[in-house]
Amino acid sequence: MAIKINNKSSKPDNIVVKENDTIEKCMQLEKELPNFMRDYFIYLRGAVATSSRYAYLNDIKFFCSYLIESDLYTRAENIKDISLEEFEGISSRDINLFIGDYCNRYYKLKANDKVLYENNNKSLSRKKSSLSTLFKFLFRNGQIENDITGGFNPIKLPKPQPDAIKRLEIDEVSIMLEAVENGTGLTDKEKDYWLKTKLRDRAILILFVTYGLRLNELRELNISSFNFSRGEFMIYRKRGKEVLMPINEACEKVIKEYLEFERPKKDKIQEEHQDALFLSLQKKRMTARSIRELVKKYTSIGMNTPRSKGYSPHKLRATAATSLIETGFSIYDVQNLMDHDNVTTTQLYAAHRKNLKRDIVENFDWLDDDKILGKK
Repeated sequence: MAIKINNKSSKPDNIVVKENDTIEKCMQLEKELPNFMRDYFIYLRGAVATSSRYAYLNDIKFFCSYLIESDLYTRAENIKDISLEEFEGISSRDINLFIGDYCNRYYKLKANDKVLYENNNKSLSRKKSSLSTLFKFLFRNGQIENDITGGFNPIKLPKPQPDAIKRLEIDEVSIMLEAVENGTGLTDKEKDYWLKTKLRDRAILILFVTYGLRLNELRELNISSFNFSRGEFMIYRKRGKEVLMPINEACEKVIKEYLEFERPKKDKIQEEHQDALFLSLQKKRMTARSIRELVKKYTSIGMNTPRSKGYSPHKLRATAATSLIETGFSIYDVQNLMDHDNVTTTQLYAAHRKNLKRDIVENFDWLDDDKILGKK
């Protein structure tokens, strides 16, 4: 049965539907988990973003599956039947063994195949965080007597290195945009598609390198997101944030040209996709996968590499950040535009500037009186 939307919020229907889909997935996971966690489920609804809630519940289900599979901590045959008493018998050492030993490298049978799974420290840290929130809550809620989270082993995360940031150089961006403009570097087969989508693809790439949008932020854009008379558009960011962005002349031009000359007319599109800004050749909202492939294709042309070596949309986000900083904008301005929670993230892009130290010392020479004293 199709769900009808009675949307009285300021959010467009596609954002409401996306959030509802995640909530439905959360509710399904909650049905599969033990009943004694019910208070914790209610806590999560108000404490974290919907996407984080879904990730936490997935991690907890994975842990409960491990309890059943290992046959060491519970007599239950199904996750739903694990008892609070059995959970209370779990120690911090048990958690450390689960995260540090089992999660690090494990096998699963899938369609008669034995599949190897490995988790890096970032993934292990998230699993630890999910279990920490659960056990801390059960302790605060008076359901278990001890807070075992203080005994969880620390997980060292590698410090991000500026040199490891992948992005396009400014001249590579120019080559990429020339390719989408003129079809240079495309194969004959790619040119067949390009003839039908070049204005759409150009608008997508321009938005990515101008605003550093995240993939889903761009994918969820609607025609109604844009108010050209006021020179602004709305984007929907992580944790449900609604942000008004100013639109510059270049972006307005490429979007209007796409809407006028290439995008199918409204009466040719199914109702649920009529407001979607970027459409596939099937006249449906583009998928995340198709946008990734598009970006990969054009960035590979910009860098003169095989298609398999092309960059993801997130690398265009890095391109936008470093380009803005190199142009002279402060890291705080760029932090605000990029929606970085912490300015240290933005500082990584600033540190990535090539020859920054050389530029500083070459322009500050104590033996050059003209430079130090500002003489001409």
